[in-house]
Amino acid sequence: MAQRVECNPLEAAYAALLSQGLDGAGEALRILVNEAAKIERSEYLGAQPHERSADRRDHANGFKPKTVLTRVGEITFAAPQTRQAGPYPSALEKGSRTEQALNLALAEMYVQGVSTRKVIEVLQRLVGPEVAISSTQISRATERLDAVLAAWRARPLGVTPYVLLDARYERVREAGQLVDCAVLVAVGITDTGHRRVLGVSVALSEAEVHWRAFLDDLLKRGLTGVKLIVSDDHVGLKAARRAVLPSVPWQRCQFHLQQNAQAYVTRLDQREPIARRIRAIFNAPERAEVQRLLNETVAQWRLEAPKLADWAEANLPDGFAVFDDPPAHRVRLRTTNGLERINRELKRRTRVASMFPNTASCLRLVSALLTEFDEEWTSGRIYLTMKP
Repeated sequence: MAQRVECNPLEAAYAALLSQGLDGAGEALRILVNEAAKIERSEYLGAQPHERSADRRDHANGFKPKTVLTRVGEITFAAPQTRQAGPYPSALEKGSRTEQALNLALAEMYVQGVSTRKVIEVLQRLVGPEVAISSTQISRATERLDAVLAAWRARPLGVTPYVLLDARYERVREAGQLVDCAVLVAVGITDTGHRRVLGVSVALSEAEVHWRAFLDDLLKRGLTGVKLIVSDDHVGLKAARRAVLPSVPWQRCQFHLQQNAQAYVTRLDQREPIARRIRAIFNAPERAEVQRLLNETVAQWRLEAPKLADWAEANLPDGFAVFDDPPAHRVRLRTTNGLERINRELKRRTRVASMFPNTASCLRLVSALLTEFDEEWTSGRIYLTMKP
């Protein structure tokens, strides 16, 4: 039987520094970070490599290369993987911030037509002035950016019980004219309880044809196990959802429902009481109680505001689908507020550009921003506890 020879990572790091001096700093850093990541994986697994343990919670599943731009240049680390997609190595998570900043800076500066010299100045502020960045590196990075973002948008998906859909508009020059293009975004909560950015698309409108193509693409990439769709009442989205995912329940955003009710209130002093009444309905503990409160409210409004009563009877039940899900999940799923942070950040970043020269540049910047959210969520805390 062959004997396994263990190599001391500290000795290997020392050897790199002794043989190459400061030029070996990158290799030493690679060795130490790889070892730290392996130790972190062992702690998560509850077992050392090749150890049999009853306390083991998962199994190792090899390594995945991760290239990060550090203060000593680009370094390719070996990120340990687990079969059940355990936590991402914390050291590489921090290091990836530089790579994210690089992608975002390139995307934004490409849109704004910043010169290569200015790009170098900005990037050196991000990664440190001692890192030499040439115009050739910038050109290569810009060329790779679209390929990387396209690969991210086409990556395989999996079991995702909850899907949240929303859209926002950006000013884009199309065929020589300025038009408002719809940025379609899908966020999901996977079977492990983590949030993920499922996809993004830039379309000329929110018409059914665009939403339908967007949802079809998610399914082609492997989106399965959808139990609930959460969105606002977009006409095109509703038609596309019924065509592509007809058997999946739909939860209409309760926050927007409450806002929509204000259009049927004629007196200003009645707005707050009516809003409180709608919140009381949505905060009911179970479906039987929510239906009882709705019937009682509609009967009362028939006398005071007949149009509001008709609207409430026809529309408020669209916000009740979440009552079929576990109580602990309802507060996260009853609105599209989970997308609000994304929308705020998109608005903050795209406001600088004011308008995009084409849909490709808009998609580039939005994709770069969403990859940051996706990586943050993947390596962060569980958003929902999916196990009973």
